[in-house]
Amino acid sequence: MHILAVDDDPSIIELLEAFVNAVGDNTIETALCATDALDLVARSVAKPFDCILLDIQMPGTDGIELCQILRDCPEYQETPILMLTAMADKSYIDRAFLAGANDYIAKPFEIDDLRGRLALVENLVVTRKKLTENNTMGLVQPSTEALNVVVDVKPSLHEPFRIKNVDGVIGYQALENYVSLISKRELFGSSILAFSIRGIQDLFETTSGFEFECLVTDVSEALAASLEGHQFLTAYAGNGTFVCILKKGWVPDPVELTDRVNLIIHHMELSFNDGRPMKVSVSAGDVIRLVWKSGDRAIDALAQAHESAERESRRYGRNLEDFWYSKSA
Repeated sequence: MHILAVDDDPSIIELLEAFVNAVGDNTIETALCATDALDLVARSVAKPFDCILLDIQMPGTDGIELCQILRDCPEYQETPILMLTAMADKSYIDRAFLAGANDYIAKPFEIDDLRGRLALVENLVVTRKKLTENNTMGLVQPSTEALNVVVDVKPSLHEPFRIKNVDGVIGYQALENYVSLISKRELFGSSILAFSIRGIQDLFETTSGFEFECLVTDVSEALAASLEGHQFLTAYAGNGTFVCILKKGWVPDPVELTDRVNLIIHHMELSFNDGRPMKVSVSAGDVIRLVWKSGDRAIDALAQAHESAERESRRYGRNLEDFWYSKSA
């Protein structure tokens, strides 16, 4: 694994170099500022970095801004980015995740923690490379006709995927990392609420890959618009379900908020590629308070919110079926 580490503190850079060189077959290049880091990135076009470590607080362009710049580069949109921080202010960590960071490591480093984080990243990188190699080996030389066909790759229904360029929306793994690492004190007063798209199985089966990703993105935009004015983080968890962390003690009425989201979706006038209207609405689950929860208990709360929203969506579907059955009886 080829790593880029950026930190304005030479002692941190020296520590990271010594650690990476002593563990496994990884290699590391380092920079003391964002400008030098971008020079290294530009020179590594043929072989992009597999993992990036960024200090949050640096003079000039800080680590959060550098993270945003890197995420705008096609070759670094999915690269694991870990933030290095000694800052206790949660707002900086929130901004880092919103900029596209996958995880963060607190300074001063615990060696076992650093080793564990990099091992997880390395496993992810190796798995992705194997999948890429397998896909490449399975390719055949396309015919002239095939070159004119647009391949529509559809994600699995249950597979989370990262939604880009929607305010407040991050990847689901990043959301899990966020709630598992933030302290109980910082999460105190926060709540979790999930929304699930009604009839997602039918919508998934009747949409193309492009249409399905657009649908999920449009619903995430509706959620972000309905939560405007409040502090929140949202992620798509797969199976048509979105999990939201609501901060600063705000506990909304799920029914009222669901109506607001569905009204916004209605005004979007969503449709299939051929112009047919697409009937889309969501159901919300129970609000789950994160009082004194952190680590595994906070992760469990995400799962509980997820299950609650999907349960409510199924209940809505059954009630609708019962209504039409009674009308036709």
